[in-house]
Amino acid sequence: MGGCILSQKDDKKEALRQESTGKMRSRAEERSVANHIAYWIVGVIAVLAVVVAVIGFNYVNSSLQPYNANNKEDVVVKIPIGSSSKDIAKTLEKDKIIKSASVFNLYIKAQNYNDFQAGYYTFKQSMDMSSIVKQLQKGGSAEPNTSGTATNSVLVREGVTIDQIGDQIQKSTNFKKSDFLKLMKNESFLKGLQKKYPELLDSSMAKKNVRYHLEGYLFPATYSVYKGLTLKELVTQMVEKENEELQPYYSTIKEKGYTVQQVLTLASLVEREGVTNTDRKKIAGVFYNRIAINIPIQSDISVMYALNTHKTHLTNKDTAVKSPYNLYKNAGYGPGPFNTPSLQSIEATLNPSDRDQNYLYFVANLKTGKVYYSHTLDEHENKSSSLGQ
Repeated sequence: MGGCILSQKDDKKEALRQESTGKMRSRAEERSVANHIAYWIVGVIAVLAVVVAVIGFNYVNSSLQPYNANNKEDVVVKIPIGSSSKDIAKTLEKDKIIKSASVFNLYIKAQNYNDFQAGYYTFKQSMDMSSIVKQLQKGGSAEPNTSGTATNSVLVREGVTIDQIGDQIQKSTNFKKSDFLKLMKNESFLKGLQKKYPELLDSSMAKKNVRYHLEGYLFPATYSVYKGLTLKELVTQMVEKENEELQPYYSTIKEKGYTVQQVLTLASLVEREGVTNTDRKKIAGVFYNRIAINIPIQSDISVMYALNTHKTHLTNKDTAVKSPYNLYKNAGYGPGPFNTPSLQSIEATLNPSDRDQNYLYFVANLKTGKVYYSHTLDEHENKSSSLGQ
């Protein structure tokens, strides 16, 4: 009986030994499979790393080359004041001077370039990265250097409306009037300009029932149109010029308790109603006197703008037109400017004369241009009658 018991014990030990050996073999096999998988993954990653490195190297190397080595035409690029290196890189990429803003940033960081200047630059797509950087370090010009690049020019005259500026743009450039007028209603574009020129545009953007928020804000001047210039950039130049010209007057406008919108509105009426600086100041005084006692300005210019037409003589039906721009019916300044006033009219509006005379009316002799001023309606009507008007 004892021998039998030992045999059973040996069998159990053998079974346990075989079971343990099987588990060890299984674990070894698992480790072998895991190692094969790991080696395979590492191999794939290594291959991918090489591929990415090659692609990255080719991309960087390509981006450092000229945008188009065969294109020798000039492209004017504006770098605004306060632009960071990243902003400049984005501008150059947008204007197709460089291929990659990211590579440009890496290049200037590696070379430790950080002394770029604002202004207008004339680049070529055939320029390499080094030449572009050197030009940025030298600095740009205050105005576009259009020598050999200007294709045309746009003249914005004093007293013209947005609609008339659209006519001139279509006549003088490849831009369409319809696109220009659509841009005048582009909220994103207008808000971008407001953010850039808050002193100039805040009061306009705050007004409601405005036909065009940039009416009166496109400064009268001649603007060069050069290759690569966009319609937005052309309009921005006009607004920037307005802001530049009004800089000396912002403090005065604030001290007198006016808004830029109010000053430009009256100046736009003064522009069309008066010819000489003396009359412009007196007419501005008449407008302020009427506003002070809350009676409508009653300018024909406002009615014609409301009607969107020009007439030599207005009818009672015309002056009764329902429009916030009709200052025959509505007291105050109205929604905004009626045209683009000159700097002289703006100065006259800020420095009106004869306010103490309390003139409330004026009429001009259409033949001689002489303007007559009156205190009362009867006096005004008598003068108008004597002039045959």
